[in-house]
Amino acid sequence: MAPMTRTTGTPARRPTTAPDGGASRRSVPPSSLAPEIAARLKRSSDGLLPAIAQQYDTGEVLMLGWMDDEALHRTLTTGRCTYWSRSRQEYWVKGDTSGHVQWVKSVALDCDADTVLVKVDQLGAACHTGARTCFDEDVLLKDADSAVRTTDQ
Repeated sequence: MAPMTRTTGTPARRPTTAPDGGASRRSVPPSSLAPEIAARLKRSSDGLLPAIAQQYDTGEVLMLGWMDDEALHRTLTTGRCTYWSRSRQEYWVKGDTSGHVQWVKSVALDCDADTVLVKVDQLGAACHTGARTCFDEDVLLKDADSAVRTTDQ
């Protein structure tokens, strides 16, 4: 693994193009991601992978972000989570503006190589709302042992 360095400055904007020349799909310029990793990834049509951030010591699921090859490369080499913002169309390093930094402890691909799990040490809130996680506020089912279950028989 490459040495850890800190990324600073304004995130780079990436061009967007669709097959018909419109703006619905992102073009994916070359990345510094190791070719042997890049070859394994199964990306969305926009060249992105969902990236789940999980607190490394408690297992708490903190948030879901999106990474392209370059964001994954930056995450692997800087020790800080870098995501691709679909709404702003730019890279963002978690904590650069909020101070709520995610220090990377480990990075793994799921069995299909279409999702990244980043175990982090989260400092402060992970959610843009100020909540510890993005999954605290809207619980749809709690205490599944009391829920009605169906079985295939």
